[in-house]
Amino acid sequence: MKNSTIIGIVLGLVAVLGGMVLKGAHLSSLANPAAFAIIILGTVASVMIAFPMSELGKIGKLFKMVFTEQKLMQRDQLIANFMEWASITRREGLLALEAKVDDIEDPFLRNGMRMIIDGNDQDFVRDVLLEDIAATEDRHKAGALIFTQAGTYAPTLGVLGAVVGLVAALADMSDMEKLAHAIAGAFIATLLGIFTGYVLWHPIANKLKRLSKSEIQIRLMMVEGLLSIQSGVSTIAINQKLSVFLTPTERKKLREKEEGAVEQKA
Repeated sequence: MKNSTIIGIVLGLVAVLGGMVLKGAHLSSLANPAAFAIIILGTVASVMIAFPMSELGKIGKLFKMVFTEQKLMQRDQLIANFMEWASITRREGLLALEAKVDDIEDPFLRNGMRMIIDGNDQDFVRDVLLEDIAATEDRHKAGALIFTQAGTYAPTLGVLGAVVGLVAALADMSDMEKLAHAIAGAFIATLLGIFTGYVLWHPIANKLKRLSKSEIQIRLMMVEGLLSIQSGVSTIAINQKLSVFLTPTERKKLREKEEGAVEQKA
């Protein structure tokens, strides 16, 4: 996934530019400052009107998320960790996990582990962790919505740019050749609007939603694991419970991995 955004943008540019060349259109016609001003500045202006600065200030982080690999705990490794912690808990009690807390890198999981070690009520732990997840999900939705709205505004602004270009072109019809070039240039704004809207902003919004869903699923998995440890379930039970978060392929790999580990011990 870490390269798919860049690959997609490059392929999108190749598709549009290659299509123009195949259709006999000159790439130089894209050098239209007025069209870029209407689409780019117009989209930025529309987004700024639609969202508060507190949310717009996170756009840099959102772009970073789209262009870099998402760093999440592997699900099979997470299951292995919970099985180990469940085994320790059943042998020595929850307090024995205190030595493991500082080794946990994920802040959500570390906070949840501290909560169960401190002896908080299970319902309280569940409520706090689920509220944390809900708040995170709301933040993610707000970020994706910025790009969704940008993708909605850009094509419409492209139509506006075409109208402005046609008004300017039809103002002087004395030279038909010049008029033809002016009309062609007017539609560059439409091209840019549709391209940025449907090749950049909407796909970026969709990717942010997918990244959010992956993170939320991992956190829900953590919640179930933590509550299972607090309940004192066996390692086998916790394995079965958390395996529902895996795909059939991931379950098969995990099962093969466990069988290999058993054979090595034997």
